[in-house]
Amino acid sequence: LPPPLRRLGGPALLRAAVPRLRGGWSPCQLYRYPPGAPRPNGTGPCTRGWHYALPAAGLRANLVTQWDLVCASRWKVPLEQTTHLLGWTLGSATAGLACDRFGRRPTFLLSLALAVPAGLGVALAVDFLMVLVARLLFGAALAGAFLALYVARLELCDPPHRLGVTMVAGFFWIAGELLLPGLALLCRDWRVLQGAVTMILALLAACWWHWPRTTAPRTASSRVRGGTARAISPIPKAVVVGECDRAGSIPASLLPAELEALSEGPPQPRYHSVCEICSTRVIWKNGVILGFAAFIGSGIRHCFTRNLVPHLPHFFSSHLVLVGTEAAACLFVCLTAERFGRRAILLLCTVLTGISSLLLLALTQYLLELIVLTLSVVGTAASHAVTVLSIFFASEVLPTVVRGAGLGLVVGANFVGKAAAPITAIPNSRGFFLHHVVFASFAILAVLSIMLLPESRGRSLPQSLQDGESQRRPPLFRRRPRGDQL
Repeated sequence: LPPPLRRLGGPALLRAAVPRLRGGWSPCQLYRYPPGAPRPNGTGPCTRGWHYALPAAGLRANLVTQWDLVCASRWKVPLEQTTHLLGWTLGSATAGLACDRFGRRPTFLLSLALAVPAGLGVALAVDFLMVLVARLLFGAALAGAFLALYVARLELCDPPHRLGVTMVAGFFWIAGELLLPGLALLCRDWRVLQGAVTMILALLAACWWHWPRTTAPRTASSRVRGGTARAISPIPKAVVVGECDRAGSIPASLLPAELEALSEGPPQPRYHSVCEICSTRVIWKNGVILGFAAFIGSGIRHCFTRNLVPHLPHFFSSHLVLVGTEAAACLFVCLTAERFGRRAILLLCTVLTGISSLLLLALTQYLLELIVLTLSVVGTAASHAVTVLSIFFASEVLPTVVRGAGLGLVVGANFVGKAAAPITAIPNSRGFFLHHVVFASFAILAVLSIMLLPESRGRSLPQSLQDGESQRRPPLFRRRPRGDQL
């Protein structure tokens, strides 16, 4: 600034130094004054740093203030969010394979053991690249613990209580989201907050001996097609029938066969890889449809939450509304999916999501603000219900021998849909309209594909690939039995 303008203060200094835009003062540009000129001849970037206002989330220091991720570096913020979600995607797929290969309990404990050093790496990062790598590994480890816990909890429940127990666990997840802003207010610094979360994971890993033991999924491959286990007798069939001599001893001709059978023992279980799903017809179809539905439910949610931003400018109010819609969606699924069936409620929530999205896409500028706000809230809750129910539905229709790997792919598709939100959240992004059009079209396609799914309400979990292939699609509407005609 010229020497006369440097003596200004308050709003006068702001008007002389910073250009004004439509949305307020420019956060990245300053006026440039030629030597001795009283008026500016252009603008230029800031060169002496930025002054940050106190964030509404309660953290006085975060990634943005730590490395000045603003203006020309603002693209690094969605990059960090996308990298973390990519870690969840890769971790879900990898942990699913480990669950089927090594069991649910070892996968859960190993994921917790890996999450602790990865979380400490995030808290102690010295540059932004280290943050990206550590957040990727931290998301992968958390995904492994989540998936192993989800599958083990489902398999420990009987059919009438599977949905209720899963939804109760969902309410605990929502309670953690409600407590997170309070923990941020107490920590005040993002490194301290990351360290506190890591310490909670370390305490959870320290209680490893309380983790229940479940049956290895590979043992289900030794079942017969009817789904019941068959005991294998170590004595040859000819001996059981009674081919003994009159003295009651075993004939010498059968003695080598008996000794060989005793030495062999029970047959070794066979491991089923995720590639075997591609050779099936019903299991592959169910997995693709439910993964597609989970991808749509998580991806289209950003289209609704963006319409809530003008009505909820404060962080805590918007956070409470979003968490409240998640709680309402879980409660709705818990009360209706056990009564009317998984497929019917998933179809209903997908229809509500598609209709709300199409109305907001075509008529936002013609509708009242109250109607836009209502459609956004309904669409947010319905899309979350689609995601939750798709993951739960997939865990019920996938057989035990490939449940971990199949569910890992479905959960990974869910986080791929979530990764679309950080990319379209870039300031001045032009891809939001295309993002909305694509996901609204996908929602209509999902409505048609969901009707091809079977119904899993009240049924035992399928164990083998044969059990998964035997699932059939029931009629959407029950037909009344015809009376006898004379």
